[in-house]
Amino acid sequence: MLRIIGLWPPDNQKDHTVIKSKIRLLYSFSMVLFVLAIPALVSLIRVWGDMVLMIENLQFTLPIMGATLKIFILSRKQADLLPLIEMIKRDWIKLKMKEERDIMLKRARIIRALTICGLLCGVVLTIIIIFTFPCFGLMLRQVTNLTDSGKPLPIPSYYLHDVSKSPQFELTFLAQGIAVIVCACSYTGTDHLLSLLILHICGQLENLYLRLTHLEKYGSFDVALKYNVQDHIRLIRSVEIIDHTFDLMLLVLVLYFGILFCLQAFLLVDVINQEGQLSLTQLIWFTSAIVYVSLHMFLYCAVGEILVIQSENIHQATYEYPWYNKEAKVARSLMPIMLCASKPLYITAGKIFPMTMSTFCNLLKTSAGYVSVLLTNQG
Repeated sequence: MLRIIGLWPPDNQKDHTVIKSKIRLLYSFSMVLFVLAIPALVSLIRVWGDMVLMIENLQFTLPIMGATLKIFILSRKQADLLPLIEMIKRDWIKLKMKEERDIMLKRARIIRALTICGLLCGVVLTIIIIFTFPCFGLMLRQVTNLTDSGKPLPIPSYYLHDVSKSPQFELTFLAQGIAVIVCACSYTGTDHLLSLLILHICGQLENLYLRLTHLEKYGSFDVALKYNVQDHIRLIRSVEIIDHTFDLMLLVLVLYFGILFCLQAFLLVDVINQEGQLSLTQLIWFTSAIVYVSLHMFLYCAVGEILVIQSENIHQATYEYPWYNKEAKVARSLMPIMLCASKPLYITAGKIFPMTMSTFCNLLKTSAGYVSVLLTNQG
């Protein structure tokens, strides 16, 4: 998905390949920005003051802005991510024990399942719903004269040209379709790339734990320990690169999740209490959007939690090694990896707080508490 829109780090450094990738990236960014992001923001300004219409608009506008941010950040960090992609290739090529290969395959199958589900549910199903339902008269949002002139478009947006006439409407409809595909691929593909990098490193940490617990089986203790220390330092540096690349994006997405969850939950509860204002199709769409956004945030925090657990296992393995039965030289040799493993590895949101399951639970509790306060004040 990322290669189609030009966001995948180019593994072929030939000039024509790099140029093609940059052209696809420029085209993708321009489509999302000028066809979706700016017109959606203008539409938001025109409906400002109407709570229902604002929340309906933000349901589309916030993910679009999030995808725009992901394209911008990932395009600037391609050079930083390329060494990590090459590292993954080398890890698969180099010789390894059967147990290590099985661990890597287990992690790879998880990524493959996430990618397939994200492609089918996050991209294909979303596009089908957004652009097919209106053809059968099932609108996912309210049509208003403030932004819709005649024929309503799937995404709430306002354009300078008259989209109520043909062929302007058909061309705009097609442009929105292409832009939504680019937006969905960039939004979902970036999440899968982050999960791929983190889960691969978790697999390597698990392999490192396996080797540390069986150091006595190697012929030379010093050679085996040196290799493991170097491998651990390599993984720590990889996590630092990932955190430096995605920390700002994760911070914005945490804020986006909190805002969207609060607004949508408030609207759903308010509609249920007042009996009306939204159709059954719109209620189902809003509920599905809450679940989808929550699953994405759960994915960020889940892979972060796995990373913390695997890094703590390295710390545990070094302390459980029977160094007290060995020579003093052996105990001193274990100190570097003990020091490196004393601090758990995290991916963070803006280097402010770690992405763990505890963070996810706190986000849900805080958002739910805010919704309850709004409903109480309204009552």
